[in-house]
Amino acid sequence: MEYKITWNSLPQNLEELKALPEANLKTPEGTAALTIAALCVYPRDREECHRMLDFLRGPRPLSPMDKQFIRDRFMDGKDYIPRSYFKGATPQNDYTPDVPYVIEMEDSKAPMADQGYKILLVRSGGADSARSITLRNKPSTGEWFLWDQMLLAGIRVPVSQDAWA
Repeated sequence: MEYKITWNSLPQNLEELKALPEANLKTPEGTAALTIAALCVYPRDREECHRMLDFLRGPRPLSPMDKQFIRDRFMDGKDYIPRSYFKGATPQNDYTPDVPYVIEMEDSKAPMADQGYKILLVRSGGADSARSITLRNKPSTGEWFLWDQMLLAGIRVPVSQDAWA
């Protein structure tokens, strides 16, 4: 199945994120899209990004190791990686997304060993293959929380930063 989430603007903090309809966390694709939006905040405000991700992770906040992993992925000015998941963002335009902001994703074909998990695949304008994000359902509330993400792996550098372009 394919999903599409559209926003006119991106949340800049936890309060703005919580104001979006997807923040009810009732769909895995909504939580996945909010994760990408939260990661876009990291280059400007690490602590706010952590707050947003903690909300999306529910009863399992970021560990010091999780924070270190995210920090390492953003080293060397790779702030463009999360923007690459929005429609229209490519190396040629320095990963500048179209507005309104659109994220498209699809169900993974990989079977999940345990019930209550869902893997979604998101395409990056700078990668040849889709990246996965795993969500976990909390049956008592029906909410979908961020469990794991492989969204910050390297992609092609923007043309403006590519010495060989």
